Amino acid sequence: SMSLREHALSLFRSAVGTVRPAPMLKRVVKLQGGRCPQLLVKGQAFPVRRDLYLVGFGKAVLGMAVAAEEILGDHLIRGIINVPLGIQESLQKKKGGGVGTGREMLLKPHSKIQVIEGAKNNLPDPEALKGAAAIQELAEGLTADDLLLVLISGGGSALLPAPIPPILLEEKEKLTKTLASRGAAIQELNIVRKTLSLLKGGGLAQLAYPAQVVSLILSDVIGDPLDIIASGPTAASSHSIQDCLQILAKYSLLHSLPKSVETVLSSSPIKPTAPENYSHVCNIIIGSNTLALEEATRQAEGLGYTALILSAAICGKVSRIATLYCQLIRLACLGFAGLGEGPLGDEVRGNLLQLAAELEIPGLNLAEFLQALRGLEPERPVCILAGGETVVQLQGSGKGGRNQELALRVGLGLHRARAIEVGGLAGRCEIVFLSGGTDGQDGPTEAAGAFCSPELVDEALQEGLDAEAFLSNNDSYTFFSQFQGGRHLLVTGLTGTNVMDIQVILIR
Repeated sequence: SMSLREHALSLFRSAVGTVRPAPMLKRVVKLQGGRCPQLLVKGQAFPVRRDLYLVGFGKAVLGMAVAAEEILGDHLIRGIINVPLGIQESLQKKKGGGVGTGREMLLKPHSKIQVIEGAKNNLPDPEALKGAAAIQELAEGLTADDLLLVLISGGGSALLPAPIPPILLEEKEKLTKTLASRGAAIQELNIVRKTLSLLKGGGLAQLAYPAQVVSLILSDVIGDPLDIIASGPTAASSHSIQDCLQILAKYSLLHSLPKSVETVLSSSPIKPTAPENYSHVCNIIIGSNTLALEEATRQAEGLGYTALILSAAICGKVSRIATLYCQLIRLACLGFAGLGEGPLGDEVRGNLLQLAAELEIPGLNLAEFLQALRGLEPERPVCILAGGETVVQLQGSGKGGRNQELALRVGLGLHRARAIEVGGLAGRCEIVFLSGGTDGQDGPTEAAGAFCSPELVDEALQEGLDAEAFLSNNDSYTFFSQFQGGRHLLVTGLTGTNVMDIQVILIR
């Protein structure tokens, strides 16, 4: 029988595989040729009256563009994509292994798609500015008979900087930095950025009018909000100039603005663009954390598990989320041992509901989930799947990422629970927990994440490794690379996609 570890790994890989740019695009996008050619996206048809153009920006867009060019064939006249600096070089080096090969992510030598690399360290730079200007020019030249296909993935914001003239990029950046230093939240920063930008907050869609605009979006944001992913260049902004002015006033910046910013703010229309002005636009989410989890569910059921999805919107501090997972695992194990209905089961259930209420995970109905957990067949192994994006509170100076830290914390939590548990965790249940980033990179490390089990802490102590000491220094990567020669690290290499993180819990 395959080990739980191998199962967890294969579930993670199939989840990521389903949102890899090329297979994902080919699944949902078709081109019907003939006398009246049309582009079909998830069953919606868009007539290709004259020319088809393509633009894109984001970390996963190179792979999406390669597949799009294959699908569109001769109908594609020209394309421009902005991608992170160095991405082509790193994919050229990548030979097979991991999830997908690097080659399928590279455009052919005579491609009609121009690739512009920019945004070093995920910050807008002159290269990104040049790319944004090229995209702007292409969009402005379109007619009512043209179709513009827009490819969008996370990390798109920094790749599409186009301040409204006469604002200079430096002025916009300086303003954003000042806001950040005065404590503005990321949402507030984005509202100000969008308001001063030509292409964000629906700007690109407005420039492309009257052409038909079809956006294919790979979401890396919880809840898939169209106006937030890559700052929503093709989505109606839900914010107005008023909102921007209020934020600038809140941080006492209204009276020290650069002249150029004052000019733009005073001459901009007060009301946001009306939704009917977006009738030429269609935004379609083609990949998300939810889709990845649904694929893993199908695979898990094929392997004989009862599979349950907890949530695709897991967010909050890693330490709290680790507690949530540990308590869930305890409850499932108590259920297996026939102790789920006793006082211990009730106590754990109560703790879980309390924790869920404090965490405020969007759309999580924990009571309903626990009900489903109760009704499980005792002899079938269980697979619990979840996804989202947690945050780590840094105390130490170690090397790690949120997924490795989560796995180590869960390992520690299960170790402690095992010491107090009667009949549940002790010996009767085999447990594996995996947490991994779907982009294949967790923090500044070459791992995507890590595995753990209740035995982890004891086994590490035998090698002289103290899990708690590593955790208190946020040094999860060093722990996992030293422990059993790195056997518990999840290493996939860069996947070319990104739908946040995925957690897999297997219990039998």
